[in-house]
Amino acid sequence: MSAFGSQEMSAPLLRVLMRRPGPSLVAADPVKWHYGPTFDGQKAVRQYAEFTRLVEKSGTEIIWLEDSADGLADAMFTHDPSLMSDHGAIILRMGKPLRANETELHEKAYAERQIPILGRIESPGTVEGGDCIWLDTKTLVVGRGVRTNQEGIDQLTSMLAPHGISVLAYDLPLWQGEEACLHLMSVMSPLAGDLALVFAPLLPAAFYLLLKKRGIRLIEAPADEFHASNGLSLNVLPTRPNEVIMVAGFPKTKAAMEAAGCTVETFEADALCIACEGGPTCLTRPVLRRAA
Repeated sequence: MSAFGSQEMSAPLLRVLMRRPGPSLVAADPVKWHYGPTFDGQKAVRQYAEFTRLVEKSGTEIIWLEDSADGLADAMFTHDPSLMSDHGAIILRMGKPLRANETELHEKAYAERQIPILGRIESPGTVEGGDCIWLDTKTLVVGRGVRTNQEGIDQLTSMLAPHGISVLAYDLPLWQGEEACLHLMSVMSPLAGDLALVFAPLLPAAFYLLLKKRGIRLIEAPADEFHASNGLSLNVLPTRPNEVIMVAGFPKTKAAMEAAGCTVETFEADALCIACEGGPTCLTRPVLRRAA
């Protein structure tokens, strides 16, 4: 079995890069990091442990990055600093300046495991992993917004084109402003190859029409829970098709996915995900996803 490769969003998650929050998160200044009123560093660490248990229960191998008090409070959101393809990892360049040094942690982890680097996004380009969705193995959809710019998308396009991969870019709305984080994955979570959870009012219209044309069934995320969670009711991690992990406290969203045939596991995350603006998907960087 290959040690890496992921051009899917919901195939069985076999290997994943994660970072346990520790001293950097516990000591984080919530104003500096734009964390919400429910932020509690110690409680977030405990909630993360429960999330880890669910990931391990699914049979996924975790590659750990450790928090060595480097001050990178957001580094637990490993989805963003790199992107995995079947041809190697792409080291991204963060749109949030406070997160710039996180990419070095990913590059080191890949080097230690002989996972090749396909390329790197260079200045002035920016791309964050939360803006990237594999629609299929040959199509990467990217959200252009506050965190990902056209220069970064152009570089990504050049890297992937030789491998027969098309990059489609869509504009994201500003929503809650420059400081907040609206990624493409804030408004669409793939649950299986033909099923996705979406918040249609913030979805780029052309992307919405493409999903419909592709025959992907769209579950509408309940608006009240989406707004109450700052969008994190929609941030759902598939560990395999139709088997997902989500933040607890959003029963209507959970019921909507179950009605569509999904098995849903939940964990309490008010101090971790809701406060820090990143959900279960954000907490993971898939290194290997493969259909059984």
